[in-house]
Amino acid sequence: MKSVALHNKLTKVLLRGLTFVLFFSFTILANAQEVDAARQSAGKKLFQSLCASCHKLDKPLIGPALGGIEGVRENDWLISWIKNNAEFQKVNADARKAAEYHPSAMSAFPQLSDVEINDILYYTTVGNPAPVVAEGQAVAVGDAGNAAPGWILYLLGGAIIVAFIIIANLFKQINQLKGGPQSPGLKQNITELYRGIRNSTFLTAMFVIFGLLIGAYFIFGSIFSVGVDQGYQPIQPIAFSHKIHSGENQISCQYCHSSAKHSKHSGIPSVNVCMNCHLNIAEVASTTEMEGYTTEGMNKEIQKIYDAAGWDSETLTYTGVEKPIKWVRIHNLPDFAYFNHSQHVTVGGMECQTCHGPVEEMTEMYQYSPLTMGWCINCHRETKVDLAGNEYYDKIHKQLAGKYGVEEVTVAQLGGLECGKCHY
Repeated sequence: MKSVALHNKLTKVLLRGLTFVLFFSFTILANAQEVDAARQSAGKKLFQSLCASCHKLDKPLIGPALGGIEGVRENDWLISWIKNNAEFQKVNADARKAAEYHPSAMSAFPQLSDVEINDILYYTTVGNPAPVVAEGQAVAVGDAGNAAPGWILYLLGGAIIVAFIIIANLFKQINQLKGGPQSPGLKQNITELYRGIRNSTFLTAMFVIFGLLIGAYFIFGSIFSVGVDQGYQPIQPIAFSHKIHSGENQISCQYCHSSAKHSKHSGIPSVNVCMNCHLNIAEVASTTEMEGYTTEGMNKEIQKIYDAAGWDSETLTYTGVEKPIKWVRIHNLPDFAYFNHSQHVTVGGMECQTCHGPVEEMTEMYQYSPLTMGWCINCHRETKVDLAGNEYYDKIHKQLAGKYGVEEVTVAQLGGLECGKCHY
């Protein structure tokens, strides 16, 4: 009787819990259905393109946080402020007081209609739509959670293979116990092959020579690959995407690597260069995508920049506590090899992609070229000297063109193969 009573009691508890879950779920669904998705989407698009550089929904940026602003100001007041706040301040004392929030004047948006402004205000009230995860979508690296590491998948794959081998071996043993037909074992086949080669002097010599050539090939191949780091892609302290910055936003390589056209080295950009943009870009746009990262994950990477610069995004002030970014170097030439970026970028007029590959397509930067001596020499042999606007090269080009009997002189013919150019 006690067990029956306990069973009934547990059933009631489970039913009540299920009822609560269903009620809570239906409440969320009902509230979700009340949101006008079209207005929300239109308002978000306008907010991201016109407002996001100075405002956030949940905390202040250049301007105040705008989440729930409809509950603070009247609709007509907000429309007048957004369309032309400077003119509105002339006739409204409250608007003049609001302008004291930040010394920078807010831009006017007279091109916006009342409907568009109301869509923006609607978005500030309802916020972002709930994220939708596609069926079977992998968990992002930036928010890995409890996702299984890759090595576990390899371990499982290996275990499956071993399991198949064991099962196959068991079937083989069963077949042997039943007296089924047997094939020669692998060991027996190898033994017979070894005996055949050992009894033939010609085959023995051929296999020895073949073995020595194969060994020399792998040994010298290993020696010549020492220091060649083509494909090297270290994990950086901040997930910086060249694809987003250089590709989608068309930021020039030399904006960040400004030393490339003046110095031997291209230079590592300081965090102040990052803050030139990210002082006002605390969150990525909704349309921004980076492989392996969600929007929240990318925003966390921006926060790392703030930590490095000592920037408090809540108070919008520098704290003075900085944490230098320890970038991991990717491209590295030996000390005995001299390379000057300015000679190639400024004088030679070369594009960065010539050596570094399609950086505008790289989510994570890696070494695209081998950077070997042979690779550099081949480039010097194939590259024609650019004579545009250079009287010195124009004069020497005529002399060398006559000497070599060619119309266009290559870098190699100009002295690009001299040892002292790179080794001195």
